Amino acid sequence: MQNKEPGMTLIVKTITRLTVGLILLYGIYIVLHGHLTPGGGFAGGVIIALSFVHLMLAFGKEFALKRLSQAAIAISESLGAIMFLAIALLGLVVGGYFFFNFLSKGRPFELFSAGIIPWCNIAISLKVGAGLFAIFTALILFSEARQER
Repeated sequence: MQNKEPGMTLIVKTITRLTVGLILLYGIYIVLHGHLTPGGGFAGGVIIALSFVHLMLAFGKEFALKRLSQAAIAISESLGAIMFLAIALLGLVVGGYFFFNFLSKGRPFELFSAGIIPWCNIAISLKVGAGLFAIFTALILFSEARQER
């Protein structure tokens, strides 16, 4: 007897429900603490994207695309690029060159001690996370279209 529901087995779906939030939270942690510890925007963006890939693998593409639609993916990726460029241009306007650190620096080893670097990490994580999930979604849709032929 075959399972009519999309996605994987009940065990995989249960484990996914328990772990996907933790994976997403860990990705956000990596992004926000990237200027203090190894990590940052790229690594955190990959982890965040993998939490949505995990949903797609466990529950099927329809379930994951309800949580994060293709329009939301495109908007997030564009917002990350625009935010990164805006930070660079603000540095040019305020200080005379790209990525000038126009925010005040705090004390070393504190969360708000790096000026514009956390904002750059957030922008990069939006771009990388949305881009990686969009690539994975496109591969899934391409594979399904090819199988239908």
